[in-house]
Amino acid sequence: MKGVDMSHDIEPWLREILRCPACRAELRDAVGPQGGPELVCEGADCGLAYRIDDGVPVLLVDEARRP
Repeated sequence: MKGVDMSHDIEPWLREILRCPACRAELRDAVGPQGGPELVCEGADCGLAYRIDDGVPVLLVDEARRP
C-alpha cells in the first residue's frame, strides 16, 4: 500500500536512518498480508518486507517476507 503512514510505531529519529540490511536501500511503510505494519525495501532487485513487532522493526534477512 503506497502512502501508508505508520511512522508513529517507530521513533522518528530511528525511522530516518533505517535501511534494508540486505541491500542498503531505503525502506517504506506498508501493511503486510495479515494487516500488520511492515517496512518494505525499495531496492529494485530486493523488495524484502520486514515486520514490525510492538514498534520494533525486525530487520533480519532470514525472517523477511520475500516479494
